[in-house]
Amino acid sequence: MAKSEKKLLRALAGETQKVPPIWLMRQAGRHLPEYRELRAQEKNFLDFCYNPELAVQATLQPVERYGMDGAILFSDILVIPHALGQKVWFAEGEGPKLEPLRTTQDLEKLDAGPLHEHLQPVYETVQQLSGALPEGAALIGFAGAPWTVATYMIEGGASRDYRNARGWAYRRPDEFQRLMDLLIQATADYLIAQVERGAEAVQLFDSWAGVLPPAQFRQWSIRPIREITQRLKEKFPDIPVIGFPRGAGLLYEEFARETSVDCVSIDGNIAPGWARDNLQTQCCVQGNLDNLVLIEGGDLLDAETNQILQALIGGPFIFNLGHGILPETPPEHVERLVRRVRAGTPL
Repeated sequence: MAKSEKKLLRALAGETQKVPPIWLMRQAGRHLPEYRELRAQEKNFLDFCYNPELAVQATLQPVERYGMDGAILFSDILVIPHALGQKVWFAEGEGPKLEPLRTTQDLEKLDAGPLHEHLQPVYETVQQLSGALPEGAALIGFAGAPWTVATYMIEGGASRDYRNARGWAYRRPDEFQRLMDLLIQATADYLIAQVERGAEAVQLFDSWAGVLPPAQFRQWSIRPIREITQRLKEKFPDIPVIGFPRGAGLLYEEFARETSVDCVSIDGNIAPGWARDNLQTQCCVQGNLDNLVLIEGGDLLDAETNQILQALIGGPFIFNLGHGILPETPPEHVERLVRRVRAGTPL
């Protein structure tokens, strides 16, 4: 199937469709029994991500089960700091852990030289996927946005207030900019390599953009994503870019305007009607069902899905969640959601 016939790519190009495309963030993962079986084959999560055979299977599982319009590369945003030389590991039941950056000397240890060699297994996964997707499914590459990746690198993992990262940006902005410049270059190079191997669209996840006040949001979320988008478009003018500045609130509008992304993915706190009036006039909108509603299922799921469709089906739109699928989500609820979206115009 030609790219121009794929529903996801048509939406990203600005086309309004009576039946919108659908894919879900974290659609490959622990809510699927077949994924849990696959995951058991590799104890270390990063090794799992770097195993093309397993990563290809994980990427394809939800596409084959649900008939999704998008297949997002199975990997993790922390492969970038890992490739730069930072120690990264995943603790069972605790999530990602990193040896935190604290000093100028820590920054100087980071090295982008081995980036592509280190990430070669990921590129192999992309290349294999580009020839293995079901007809009609578009391959989505991705990376973490520089601000979000920097928070993990400085905090040493997840954080409640991101005090160390935000404090570093306030106290030593020139030094923090050095880290951001490194991440901008590494992320752009990483995404370009994914596109070279077959990715048909890319998404930048700025999961912790919402902790930034307006001035810092412009400096550390909008500006880096704009630079990455520009570098991608210089090499691949037609590659669609999706930006997800989770928690941006009213700053979503400025984000859409200033970054020049082709699509803005909205979180569950954004009213679909507001997105229609303020974002969909500028670009494609992606979102934004509450992932807890997907767990509940039933009439509630139908009603919330209808509300989103009613608001956004009149413009370029991709149905998705406001964040990723949670592990306890019943697969039959995802199946129900896909059937409802496939029906198109709300009942």
